[in-house]
Amino acid sequence: MPSPERSFLLHRLDETRQSIEELLPKIDAAKPIYPGWTIKEMLAHMTGWDDATIDSLRAHVAGHPPALEAIRSLDEYNAHTVTSRHDLDYDKVLKEWRLTRQVLRAIIEQLPDDKFLEPLIVPWGEKTTVTFLVDMFRDHEEEHARDIRKWLENPARPLGKEGN
Repeated sequence: MPSPERSFLLHRLDETRQSIEELLPKIDAAKPIYPGWTIKEMLAHMTGWDDATIDSLRAHVAGHPPALEAIRSLDEYNAHTVTSRHDLDYDKVLKEWRLTRQVLRAIIEQLPDDKFLEPLIVPWGEKTTVTFLVDMFRDHEEEHARDIRKWLENPARPLGKEGN
C-alpha cells in the first residue's frame, strides 16, 4: 500500500487531470486557446512534460541520469513537445495524453520507498524530490485548466499568452 504522501500526490494528480477531462467536451478543437495553440497543442505540450517526468523517474530507479538531455530552454522544449506531435490528429494526441498519464501514475505507484524519498535528477538537470517534481507538473497542468476555463468564457478569442 502506498504511503500517505504518495497516495495524496497521486490523488492530486488525478484530481487535476479529471478537471481537464471534464472540460474537453466543451472545447472546440479547431479554436486556438493560446496564439497558435489549440487543445491539441496544449495536450501535446502536457504529454511532453509527462514524458520528461517519466524519463527522470525511470532513470532514477535504474540509478543513472535521465536519458533526455537536460532541458536548457523551456521555450525550446515546449516548442519541441508540440512540433514532435504536429502530424498526429487530435484523437491520437488525446489518446497519447491519457496513456502517458497512466504510465506516469504506474511508475509513481511502483517506486520503491527509498527511491520515492531519495532526491532525483529532474528534466532540467537539478536535483529535487519526487514529490516536488510531480507537484510542480500537477500545478502546471492546473494552470492550463484555469486557462481553459477562462478561455471558455470567450472562446472566439485566444488568451493573450502562449502556452508554457
